[in-house]
Amino acid sequence: MSETCLWLRCETKEFERRAALTPTTAKRLLDAGFNIVVERDEQRIFDDSEYEAVGCKLVENNSWPTAPTTATIIGLKELPESTDPLPHTHIQFAHCYKNQAGWASVLSRFSRGGGTLYDLEFLNDANGRRVAAFGFHAGFAGAAAGALALSSQRKGEKLGHLQPFANENAMVSTVKELLGGSAKGVRALVIGALGRCGRGAVDLFRKIGLAEDDILKWDLDETAKGGPFQEILDVDIFVNCIYLNSSIPAFITRDQIIAAGKQRRLAVVVDVSCDTTNPFNPIPIYNINTTFSEPTVPVDVGPENPRLSVISIDHLPTLLPREASEQFSMDLLPSLLEYGDRRVARVWTDAEKLFQEKSAAAAAVDR
Repeated sequence: MSETCLWLRCETKEFERRAALTPTTAKRLLDAGFNIVVERDEQRIFDDSEYEAVGCKLVENNSWPTAPTTATIIGLKELPESTDPLPHTHIQFAHCYKNQAGWASVLSRFSRGGGTLYDLEFLNDANGRRVAAFGFHAGFAGAAAGALALSSQRKGEKLGHLQPFANENAMVSTVKELLGGSAKGVRALVIGALGRCGRGAVDLFRKIGLAEDDILKWDLDETAKGGPFQEILDVDIFVNCIYLNSSIPAFITRDQIIAAGKQRRLAVVVDVSCDTTNPFNPIPIYNINTTFSEPTVPVDVGPENPRLSVISIDHLPTLLPREASEQFSMDLLPSLLEYGDRRVARVWTDAEKLFQEKSAAAAAVDR
């Protein structure tokens, strides 16, 4: 294998502190003969010195556009909006394969520049399961954010700026404290409870003190009848953790919420899946992604009805940036170790085939 260069770019999304490569995984790749270049980044949870200590080459922040085109640019969140062609190969979450808003324009940048996209969301093993995902930490953090929003709402307040936690224990203890020492009596429903994301949400609810009977765990069997679902209105927090890839009936609608009037218990919806601009979004009661600085958006529920807010932050795992990064990067590592042989390694050949198919579809839209 000739030397393969992976260039870890900085994350430009506001408040994003995770990293696709950690010092731990960077060291493993260096030992395997890779060349690892890391952009300096004060926002990243890992200090520059941690990468330098294991032997990575440090370069200036956001300098990847001038990197040799033989370098593969690796990151997490989508690139800043631009029309500039992309001549490099990129490994990242691009959020453009499910017809999200602007998807064709994103892919056209690669086509015009001659670059390639390996979308992290679509790197699958031989069984079709993702090789690496932030799902567990997304669900865990999403449930925590929902509980924090409920605590604020009970005080007649709006949830303020969310800050990353040092670790899982700090998150759990903070949530319990703000709920008065325990979440006992809170009732929650998790849809997609059998997946990684759903398991994370259920785990958080258990750890903050919800009774097992007060955690409704729904998956395909429970949703097979098709929504909208009255049961969602009868809990305090609803967490959506499904992986959406086709049209399904709405889980909850604004008309349903208004019709429930003052009898509605539901106070907080956490859309961890964040299919905000997806035409199949099963939670059509909001239309914007929220942020760490403004974590909730109110739902128009009609006059004099109880408040209802939605959390739709699309990078929730950054609330636990170190733990989430370490878990994701270690899961990704076996596939990265095969990257030098990507012309024959199945996980990479499948990902490139999908990229070519999506690029062809985008080109048809642009005509």
